[in-house]
Amino acid sequence: MDLTESPEDLAFREEVRTWLGEHLVGEWRDLQGLGGPGRDHEAFEERRAWNQLLAEHRWTCVGWPEEHGGRGLSLWQQVIFHEEYARADAPHDINHLGETLLGPTLIAFGSDEQKQRFLPPIREVTELWAQGYSEPNAGSDLANVQTKARLDDSTGEWVIDGQKVWTSNAHLSDWCFVIARTEAGSQRHHGLSFLLVPLDQEGVEIRPIEQLTSGSEFNEVFFTGARTAGDLVVGEPGKGWGVAMGLLGFERGVSTLGQTVGFARELDTVIARAKANGSIDDPVVRDRLAQLKVELSATRSFALRALALVEGGQDSAAGGGAGSIFKLAWANWHRKLGEVAMDVAGAEGLLTRGTSTPYELDEHQRLFLFSRSDTIYGGSDEVQKNILAERVLGLPREPKGA
Repeated sequence: MDLTESPEDLAFREEVRTWLGEHLVGEWRDLQGLGGPGRDHEAFEERRAWNQLLAEHRWTCVGWPEEHGGRGLSLWQQVIFHEEYARADAPHDINHLGETLLGPTLIAFGSDEQKQRFLPPIREVTELWAQGYSEPNAGSDLANVQTKARLDDSTGEWVIDGQKVWTSNAHLSDWCFVIARTEAGSQRHHGLSFLLVPLDQEGVEIRPIEQLTSGSEFNEVFFTGARTAGDLVVGEPGKGWGVAMGLLGFERGVSTLGQTVGFARELDTVIARAKANGSIDDPVVRDRLAQLKVELSATRSFALRALALVEGGQDSAAGGGAGSIFKLAWANWHRKLGEVAMDVAGAEGLLTRGTSTPYELDEHQRLFLFSRSDTIYGGSDEVQKNILAERVLGLPREPKGA
């Protein structure tokens, strides 16, 4: 793996850095660092306006092919963009699910009409998307989906009944891509369809779930006779499992490398706190902080190597194992960082701030609480280990119902 940047890459890095430096000023500067996991409620409308400014200058969907409105950037140039964006501490995007998951899925599996209808509003950040996968009894075991959809012969529309849960930002979204069972009597991954469903309709109820971090990023979504057009099924009806898995293959893409820059910034704040309160003088604390720094560097190097393998055709973004290893590495690292942050904070970390309701948390308290979920969402540790064991190493499948 040669990480030497070409003159073109160096010029592109400078272009990104210069644009952000020139535009992340004035009213936009106040948005720096806002948003992100557990904090998506922060300055949401202001961040939407920032994202739309990015779109005007073609800084959204940078990895999409040019014929679909993207820049068609190489894999490494996409890494450069996301790293420089994170390094500038620019506000977190509000359309991650549309831009990095649904958009590439439509490009790969959607009809021409679906691409023409949905890709421009995603790119322009005028329509936001939620992900309707998990259910109360179908989280890690996605093939256990029970939400049902049937075609109404009189209208040609899909009629959807069921419940989704842990639906990130559904209360802020316009549309939801939904995995539903469309063949009566089907089981497991058979008979599922990938539907595009508008959320602003009478048959949809969205209930926010309050988190320990005091936000309500997650939601329950209830479909009771909800409807969507008959042609808003991606791929063939009943063959949605392949589309759903294809989408998950885009989940651990180049944007996650920008995430490691954000992690480094968080680590720096913990180190600064340790220096300020004197806990840095504890050799155990110093050793743990040093270990975190080394592990983060190793995690980034692995991610770069994995992306190089994908680009070279030696690994699969959907199931070659690299994505699962990276998810295990960064999720456990981040959870460990939260634990160390609380140890550095000491007794102060046990106290909330202010007298308002809900309670106020400092950045390290929020880091600790939210990072507990890192090893669960986006595919739990157990699921990632099973993927590696069964699909990569060829070991026997885990017994079901034991």
